[in-house]
Amino acid sequence: MRNVVWLVLLFAVAVVAALTLGDNAGMASFYWEGWRVDLSLNLFILAALATGFALTTAVQAVNALIGLPARAREWRLLRLERAAQAALREALAEYFAGRYGRSHKAAQRAIAIQDDRQDASDDHEFRTLANLLAAGSLHRLQDRSRRDELLRRALRPGRRGAHQAVDDGARLLAAEWALDDRDGPRAEALLAELQPGVARRTLALRLKLQAARLERRPMDALHTARLLANHQAFSSTAAQGLLRSLAIEALESAHDADQLRRAWQQFDAADQRDPFVAARAARRAAQVQATEDGRAWLRPLWDRLGDLGADGRAEVALALVDSVDGLGPDWLARVEAAQRAHPAEPAVQAAVGAVLAERQLWGKARRPLEMAAKDPQLQGRARRQAWRALARLATEEGDDARALECLRLAAAQD
Repeated sequence: MRNVVWLVLLFAVAVVAALTLGDNAGMASFYWEGWRVDLSLNLFILAALATGFALTTAVQAVNALIGLPARAREWRLLRLERAAQAALREALAEYFAGRYGRSHKAAQRAIAIQDDRQDASDDHEFRTLANLLAAGSLHRLQDRSRRDELLRRALRPGRRGAHQAVDDGARLLAAEWALDDRDGPRAEALLAELQPGVARRTLALRLKLQAARLERRPMDALHTARLLANHQAFSSTAAQGLLRSLAIEALESAHDADQLRRAWQQFDAADQRDPFVAARAARRAAQVQATEDGRAWLRPLWDRLGDLGADGRAEVALALVDSVDGLGPDWLARVEAAQRAHPAEPAVQAAVGAVLAERQLWGKARRPLEMAAKDPQLQGRARRQAWRALARLATEEGDDARALECLRLAAAQD
């Protein structure tokens, strides 16, 4: 289309020139020191146009000669840039193919080509990516010393801002490798350098969770896991299991009653409503002589025992069995209601029998204790406690033979 337009314009110019210059009888006269030169006006116009064209061509030729070194330099830099990009793509392909030695060599070649460029600009993003790729290959090859050297180049301070995404990615990757080396403090130091917005990303929170678990800080890990669960980083089942295990780990790390109370107070309401967490807290409270606190933590769950699943009811009931020392009369109505509501569940019956035996209501305690003691599906610990309670009952009744038999059966439980 462009050629057609130029052809039409050329024809138009030719027509105008023919009409204008065809019958032109004008002359152009030049005077210089007594000399006179007369030229046809048409010839003068053609000569002027030819001279202008010749001067323009000469100027362009001179400019081309002067700019030839610069263009040669640009061509060389472009060739180096293409070679560096090709080497980086090769390194990436080899890395994903699992050929880490080749990947490291290709990445180093890309860096060497980039260093060979003599222009003033420094492609920080390209250099950082190449260093990270080479470091990643060395990490896979377990060459930590050379990996750390490349990481120091990638994480060189004072160059943040222009390529923030690349710098943040380098720190996240370095933190992940530190965790692979089981170096929790270094991983946390790298994560602390991230901007607040980056630190709230799912990957950063996952790394923070791993670091907290590696450093045996279950409470920090629990709070981080709660954030990840809110971000839907896990399935609901996985989130529930992780939060439960971390809460239990935090309880087990408490060495006295005060630490245990502080840990419980730091739990979210969802953690305190978890029957497995509350049951473990009550058992731990019994171990550190804080049985009353443990029963207080169990009470809200016991009051809604029917809303819990069978496994949850069993955990709460068995935790109450371990927490009956010093139990007050306010629990009697609760356990009798549970006995009526769940007559076929041995764990509930074990808790009912233990509470009644603690209150020395031996007549009411006999039947639930015998049911719990003889149920093979109940935990051996709960059956052993039931047999011991029955031995005390037999002693109260003066049946020493029965008491000895119950103690023998208690000792035989797994």
